[in-house]
Order: sequence, then C-alpha cells, then structure tokens
Amino acid sequence: MGGADARAMNAKTKKVVLIGAHGTLGRAVHEALRERGHHVVTASRTGADIHVDITDPDSIRAMYAQAAQRVGEIDAVASAAGSVPWRPLGELTTDDIRAGLEGKAVSQIELVRQGARHLPAHASYTLVTGILAREPLLTGSVAALVNGAVEAFVRAAAVELPGRQRINAVSPTVFEESLDAYGDTFAGFDAVPVARAANAYVKSIEGHRTGQIFLVE
Repeated sequence: MGGADARAMNAKTKKVVLIGAHGTLGRAVHEALRERGHHVVTASRTGADIHVDITDPDSIRAMYAQAAQRVGEIDAVASAAGSVPWRPLGELTTDDIRAGLEGKAVSQIELVRQGARHLPAHASYTLVTGILAREPLLTGSVAALVNGAVEAFVRAAAVELPGRQRINAVSPTVFEESLDAYGDTFAGFDAVPVARAANAYVKSIEGHRTGQIFLVE
C-alpha cells in the first residue's frame, strides 16, 4: 500500500466512545467498528474500559474526561444503552415513568448536551431508540414515550449543535438474537439480525447525514 493510501485510511479512522458495549446491540456495534479499523473506547457500568452511569451527569462528565486522556480528541459517541420498565398502563407508577425517561431519554440527551460543549466541531452522536416509537405494544407505553422523545430530540438538536457536529439515532425492531427473551411480546414482527443495526451505526458515524432516524426493520 502506498503512502497516500495509508494516509487516506488513517484519515478515516475515528476514535469512538461506545456506551453499552456489552449488550446484544453494543457487542455487534463494537465488532463492526473494530472491523472497519476504528479505535473504540468502551464505557459501561461494568466490564468496560471506562466506568459510567449515564443516568448520573457527573459520571458522564468523568467519562468524557477519561476518554480524552486515553485517546485525545473524540470523533464520535455511540450509545447502545438505555433501559425502560415494561408494565401495563394500569400498573405504571410515576416512578416507573421517571425511571424510563432517566434510563433512556434524559441519559442520552445528557451525553449530547455535555459532548456538545467539549467535543470537536466534526464530532457525531449516534443514539438508540426502537420500533415502539411507531409500533406500540401492550406493556410498552413507557418505551414508546421514551423512544419518541429521543427521536424528537435528535431532529431538534441537529439544528442547534455547534460547528459541524452531527446527531442521528438508530431505531431497530426486535433482534433475532433476542426473540426468546421477549416470548410472545413481538408476535408477528419480522425480527432482524443485530448486525443490521450495527451497520446503521457505521452509516451514522462514517457518513455525513444529521437529524436522521435510521430505521432497521
């Protein structure tokens, strides 16, 4: 390989902070990014390069500081994390609703809010939502609420992010690898391999689009 080719390849290599790298989706995203030569720093509550609790703004602040110490300038932030309660509407409590909002919406918004202040002008953010934003299910009202909120935020934040910073979300249906865990919850849905969702993260991180919701169905 010639010197020019090597420099072109290096120019495309990104330093990515991946939150939630040990879940089904996170593992697939991690593998896809590494296969394409990106430098991935993992962040999670346990078993990652950096400890983070994304429901705690101070923990997010510390994560960004540690990531910068490890790799310098961060090119992309990818979130594959977020939890919500699954309960019938009649059994939901105010605490359940708050937990869902904190666990998947406020937490991911905080990743962007803090990142926008400190990351370079070319940085990108890829968040995660899900099919319940457009295909509601029994016991999934909080998930639908939270996914819809994140998608609305992505569209709005794309207008306001500083410099050339970009933001997108990946919104997958249920994964083939996770069907057994959900039982009959997703009866009649066409499941997809998780690798398809990981490819959507690649599209978001390596591409140039912003304010997009990449559907994986």
